[in-house]
Amino acid sequence: METTFLQDIKARYNIVGRDEKLNVALDTALQVARTDLSVLIQGESGVGKEIIPRIIHDNSLRKTKKYIAINCGSIPEGTIDSELFGHEKGSYTGAIGEREGYFGAADGGTLFLDEVGELPLTTQARLLRVLETGEYLRVGSDTPRRTNVRIVAATNVDIPNAIREGRFREDLYYRLCTINIQMPALRDRGIDSVLLFKLFAMNTASKYHIPEPIRLSAEGEQTVMAYKWPGNIRQLKNVVEQMSILEKGMQITPEVLYRYGIVAGQGESYAISRIGKTSSEGGRHDWENEIKWLANAVMKLRSEVDELKKHIISEHTTPQTPAPLQLEGQSIMEVPTMPVVAQETVQPLYIPTASMSTTPRHQFDDIEEVKEVESLNLEELEKRNIIRALQQSHNRRRVAAQQLGISERTLYRKIKDYGLEE
Repeated sequence: METTFLQDIKARYNIVGRDEKLNVALDTALQVARTDLSVLIQGESGVGKEIIPRIIHDNSLRKTKKYIAINCGSIPEGTIDSELFGHEKGSYTGAIGEREGYFGAADGGTLFLDEVGELPLTTQARLLRVLETGEYLRVGSDTPRRTNVRIVAATNVDIPNAIREGRFREDLYYRLCTINIQMPALRDRGIDSVLLFKLFAMNTASKYHIPEPIRLSAEGEQTVMAYKWPGNIRQLKNVVEQMSILEKGMQITPEVLYRYGIVAGQGESYAISRIGKTSSEGGRHDWENEIKWLANAVMKLRSEVDELKKHIISEHTTPQTPAPLQLEGQSIMEVPTMPVVAQETVQPLYIPTASMSTTPRHQFDDIEEVKEVESLNLEELEKRNIIRALQQSHNRRRVAAQQLGISERTLYRKIKDYGLEE
């Protein structure tokens, strides 16, 4: 049962939900707030982890001091140490002056490190020193500086798996995880998804001056509760906003939800157009998920190529000359396309084959072009998707990274690895 204080906290921070796991997370945050213990918040992307550090800070003895939130995944690897710890003048090319850094700026307050699992190993070592001694070094300096800052971190990465793969320090994990708070996925919160649907519908109607907010039918409520919501609260809000603007009727039935990809018991395909997808089973974005998805894409491609081979061979035995395989006036072979992210449309990736535009399929010379398509490996597929994302975002790397479902730093590294710098 919720206490009056917990109800007040939900009202203050506009938190909607009755789920007991959510209540436990909020109650733990309130209990640990008046201490200086480090806190690690874990949960899938889009579950609302960012509200917990705000609650901790506002209910702590540091509430009159600064609260600074940092997305570690959005800072390029080459500059993240400078951003966090500061630098001395002339410490590297472009360092025309001193920089205090976030640890210095947040002295006495709270520092929220979101996506802490994306930190490079060298930066992890620096962070560990701050947690253990309260000291840090600016880039280019050998003079230790002290800071009194409370660290709250969050991640959707499977940290134990990252430790096994050598991507995260085990000692840092135990220093960060003095108190662990687990945020539940939306699919595990029962009726909360319906309550949030109503909240987002009312907010959207108010924001865009819609006369009446959309509402779920009884069957629609059951569909919303049974859907897996791999994108969690962020996905639900996006879908509600789309339907509020695009639907002419006010009542949302399962048939309407189906048009937006919301089907009871499903949810695996959401946002697969990103290279690193959020897994509906664990919500973890890591290299393992990326490789699994790309491998599946290649297997599907090879299956389709095999079918095409059989068709080409059969054409050799018939006197007929079929028309070339065409789409919109161009002969192409389509690599398995990826579903569309709600916010931005990612066009399907096509591989043109020059001879197919003028030559009937039965006249391929040893079907070399088919073999060329079949030889595509994971790196080539990934490189093609990165190039397309950069083109569609007009080389805005932050937008491209969001579209691909990876951090800016990861995208920055891949651009260098594939030689795609401008």
